[in-house]
Amino acid sequence: MDTPVRRNLRDWCVDAVVFLFALAFGLAVFSDTLATMDADWKVVLDLVSGLALCLTLWWRRRWPVQLALAAAVISIFSETASGSTLVLVLSVAVYRPLRTTLIVFAANSISLAAYLQVKQQEEPAALAIAAVSLYTAVAGWGLYIRSRRQLLQTLRDRADRAETVARLQAEQGQLRAREEIAREMHDVLGHRLSLLSVHAGALAYRGEDATPKEVAEASEVIRASAHQALQDLREVIGVLRAPVGELPQPTFADLPALVEASQAAGVHVELQQDINGTLPDHIGRTAYRIVQEGLTNAMKHAPGERVAISVVGAPGNGLELEVSNPAPDVRRGEGQGLKGLKERAALVDGRLEHGRTPDGDFRLSAWLPWPS
Repeated sequence: MDTPVRRNLRDWCVDAVVFLFALAFGLAVFSDTLATMDADWKVVLDLVSGLALCLTLWWRRRWPVQLALAAAVISIFSETASGSTLVLVLSVAVYRPLRTTLIVFAANSISLAAYLQVKQQEEPAALAIAAVSLYTAVAGWGLYIRSRRQLLQTLRDRADRAETVARLQAEQGQLRAREEIAREMHDVLGHRLSLLSVHAGALAYRGEDATPKEVAEASEVIRASAHQALQDLREVIGVLRAPVGELPQPTFADLPALVEASQAAGVHVELQQDINGTLPDHIGRTAYRIVQEGLTNAMKHAPGERVAISVVGAPGNGLELEVSNPAPDVRRGEGQGLKGLKERAALVDGRLEHGRTPDGDFRLSAWLPWPS
């Protein structure tokens, strides 16, 4: 049901106005009739039943149909009930569907015909036309109010749904931003910390026979790498404060610098490039991250081994990357870094594979689209 049980201040005011209107309208019609009739029990019944029906208007929201049907019966003999009957027909049209309104309208039309037979009014045809026109106008007004309320409720529901969708999209955007932060932190800090591990391991291994100058140089490299790692961390955390597009992002042109930094850390890296053209920014950034993760894994799982990097591509043919290195005979599962790389490749409609070759090397390969 769409009728409220508890009335607010506005409902109380409306009900009071409706009650006073029905009472005034009914008494006005009754006074005209009383002027042409003698006071007898029929007149008293007309007045009492009409006033009682006026009182029921305070419950018209809860039982509009029942009260309207009761009004149809009472209005057969009570002219005082005419105002209340109009209000109840209006209430049914406002609070109930069209089918119910038509049934109540038909019941009151039959009541009108019975009233004309009981009262024996002069010019019954004119009175019937006037009464039906009044009932039709009241019912039409009630249906208009109902349709307007339904329209407003539909607009509210749409607004609520739009707000819900916007909130869900914002939450999804935040989730994607968190995933981007996680990937950036893993890719950037993982590589820097791997370089730190290599430098610190070399320093610990050669600590006894290293000269003070070599120890100082290694310590300076460790300090510089740690400082750079902090700078990278600040850039990644900057995603929380600025749009991603405003943050400094690596490009494919930074790949030689990445290789040189690994070589400076003592990693034997061989880079072969055969690139014809200029890579799109998002493809070049993805290629950089794949090579970076490959170097990080090589330094972590096979320290001191040679790392071979091959990058070949041209517009229309795509970009092929391969990072391979001798791997120790241990099981290497798919960590978060490799999962993140697969997600990166999938975002640009590429693919990524990894695994051990028949020669015992670990190979990380990827193909990325390069539009012509």
